Amino acid sequence: MADYDFDMLVIGSGPGGQKAAIAAAKLGRRVAVVDRPDMVGGVSIHTGTIPSKTLREAVLYLTGLTQRDLYGQSYRLKEDITVADLTARTQHVVSREVDVIRSQLSRNRVALYAGTGRFVDPHTVALQEAGGDERLLSAENIVIATGTRPARPDSVAFDGRTVMDSDNVLSVERVPRSMVIVGAGVIGMEYASMFAALGSKVTVVEKRAGMLDMCDVEVIESLKYHLRDLAVTFRFGETVAAVERHPRGTLTVLESGKKIPADAVMYSAGRQGMTDELDLGKAGLSADARGRIKVDDRYRTEVKHIYAVGDVIGFPALAATSMEQGRAAAYHACGEPVGEMSHLQPIGIYTIPEISFVGRTEDQLTEDSVPFEVGISRYRELARGQIIGDSHGMLKLLVSPEDRTLLGVHCFGTGATELIHIGQSVMGCGGTVDYLVDAVFNYPTLAESYKIAALDATNKLRQIAHIGD
Repeated sequence: MADYDFDMLVIGSGPGGQKAAIAAAKLGRRVAVVDRPDMVGGVSIHTGTIPSKTLREAVLYLTGLTQRDLYGQSYRLKEDITVADLTARTQHVVSREVDVIRSQLSRNRVALYAGTGRFVDPHTVALQEAGGDERLLSAENIVIATGTRPARPDSVAFDGRTVMDSDNVLSVERVPRSMVIVGAGVIGMEYASMFAALGSKVTVVEKRAGMLDMCDVEVIESLKYHLRDLAVTFRFGETVAAVERHPRGTLTVLESGKKIPADAVMYSAGRQGMTDELDLGKAGLSADARGRIKVDDRYRTEVKHIYAVGDVIGFPALAATSMEQGRAAAYHACGEPVGEMSHLQPIGIYTIPEISFVGRTEDQLTEDSVPFEVGISRYRELARGQIIGDSHGMLKLLVSPEDRTLLGVHCFGTGATELIHIGQSVMGCGGTVDYLVDAVFNYPTLAESYKIAALDATNKLRQIAHIGD
């Protein structure tokens, strides 16, 4: 048997890489992680999930946006919000998270190498250290967890100040008075929400006919209503022809001939896998045009001892799923039994207000000719909703009239990404709507919305049964 430096080498320390490394270490394997010294924790910690969600919390707190139903539309915690006000919280959280990750790796005796890696052969990676030195690291199994970066159209001249991607926007010099966001996907809509809450006049340009088409239609209509209330303008079915930079700002020219002046433009045009510097060919691998690596259901690449996890393998490209992929890949590489990841993956979108769902939408069920009944609870009906000042939130249950199981759960409003896990658990255990009817929820809570929505659905099912008798 070949004598390798490590049993497992992980390239990248983001959510997928961390969990793969720690899972293998817990199983008694010799493990190493390679990543740039300034990127411990990966894109998720430094430019993605953590800073953007921390920024969102800072925006909500400083603008007092969620309290305006209680204290009036003019309510503000701070009148002139600066970038320094917003980034102070972000820098604190990122710093603490990096410390936690370093501690976890150290505690589990995972060697952390500072630098970048590229393949020399299927079992060997050349580590380019920060000082310029190079050394070779060999491993029986290798996990690629390099993540992604924002995709940048070649036709656009990015300068990181007035024409930005979703990485640059975190280091913007000042809050822009006006802003164009190109792309109405998850990242685009999250930042559109945040800047609109800060008082920026936001215009969203999207070539498709709508936004977030994976979500419930009623939820998306509610989000549009709230964003329009914050003076967001939508330009659907429009394509950007050019972005011009001028001394007084930017001018976004659409193919339809429209011109949109703004202080800044942010592109949210998808993500590109960070695989171009890995020398994949020397390992017998390749990536597609988006830099993504193909894997099987065990996260193995075409070379069976090399695994890939996280955003670099494509959909769903979420921190939560990346963590589970990393753990599953490590278990498989170590010969440890591991079940398949459940198809019931919760999706969380941190717009203002939040959106979260699990299971299928009404449109998907209709298209599949699956009968369903709808149960709805609105936050304004809940004492907790009144207490926190959220009268717009809602929870929707899609229930099978045949066996009364939940087919989908959709939530919009405060705490949606937390609330969704109750529905996910009931669905995962094969529970029925009757469980939610009979369950006792703490009062006053937002979780109580499950009972109200369940009663709404069962009352409708009872009416149908009564008429049919």
